[in-house]
Amino acid sequence: MAKYRGPVCKLCRREGEKLFLKGERCFTPKCAFERRAYAPGQHGKSSQFRRRRESDYNRQLRAKQKARRIYGILERQFRRYYEVSLQRRGLTGLNLLQILESRLDNVIYRLGYADSRSQARLLVTHGHFSVNGRRTDVPSMLVVAGDEITVREGSSRSRPYFKDLPAMAETKTIPMWLERDLKNLSGKVIRLPERSEIDGNLNEQLIVEYYSR
Repeated sequence: MAKYRGPVCKLCRREGEKLFLKGERCFTPKCAFERRAYAPGQHGKSSQFRRRRESDYNRQLRAKQKARRIYGILERQFRRYYEVSLQRRGLTGLNLLQILESRLDNVIYRLGYADSRSQARLLVTHGHFSVNGRRTDVPSMLVVAGDEITVREGSSRSRPYFKDLPAMAETKTIPMWLERDLKNLSGKVIRLPERSEIDGNLNEQLIVEYYSR
């Protein structure tokens, strides 16, 4: 299973905004973007003072890269999601965002059971969650309406992290397309999210234009 293993704070600096890839740390003064809000690299600091016209291609590329980095997906898989979204009925861009939101690691993050998508991915790969009663260790699994996600009984629930999880998750709000049961450490997918319930900073139209070139 491939994933990005480099410093994630550089990704935020490259996009010129916080992507909240480290969870709670991104809200503290320790956040690297707070201290160095310019692109990484030798000429990163000086480039913020340059005036240059941004091309259509660059805007499309940046929109695609930002979406990839927010959800923690590499290019090959992201392109495959785009091809699947083309085959579905409706708007291609919305279909793509709904696929990204339907990933198991993202759903666990949305339920408040992890501080970031990368942490959710780690919890899934370690086999701490079940979908519809079946253990899974595939973070990219796409859930559908009616699926129920639960923390596995036994060794998983006996760990200190999951014992403290209800109190931590209670402070986090969840989207309307999900249900959460903190007592049983479970959640349910009610429906696919609407566009208004997905990150408004993502520009799916530019992503579609990038792959339609």
